[in-house]
Amino acid sequence: MSASHPFLAQTVLDCRHPRALAEFYRALLGYAYRPGDEPPPPGEPDPRGEDWLVIGPVPYSRADGRGLSFQANAEYVAPVWRPEPDRPGDQQMMVHLDMTVPDVESLEAQRARALELGATEALDRSDDEDEPLHVLLDPAGHPFCIFVSHQGTA
Repeated sequence: MSASHPFLAQTVLDCRHPRALAEFYRALLGYAYRPGDEPPPPGEPDPRGEDWLVIGPVPYSRADGRGLSFQANAEYVAPVWRPEPDRPGDQQMMVHLDMTVPDVESLEAQRARALELGATEALDRSDDEDEPLHVLLDPAGHPFCIFVSHQGTA
């Protein structure tokens, strides 16, 4: 991670059932769960699986930016795929990118850079003590987050 550019940490997929989608991609890609995100024993409650899960290459590490996260969204609607799209946007996935920086000073610098490059701000949560962040929209309107990672990139 460098203070001059944010680090792309993972791709986040919105869905109605994070555990089911995480299991599909875990099996498909041979990925592992982030420690603590593994499925509970059969019959046990799965609160993490109803909210937010992260998987990545084995052994799990967030350091290479190839992770996938699954975020519960009760209003999620699957994108429309067509061999030949009828309208612009027909084949878009419902995703956003998470990018990390090492500290609040870098967060503000990267926010300013993004705005200079044509982004617009959707949410300023830079005063959050646990995870300061900005949600921005790229020039095409796709959301992405830049947040302070207190754990670095691992």
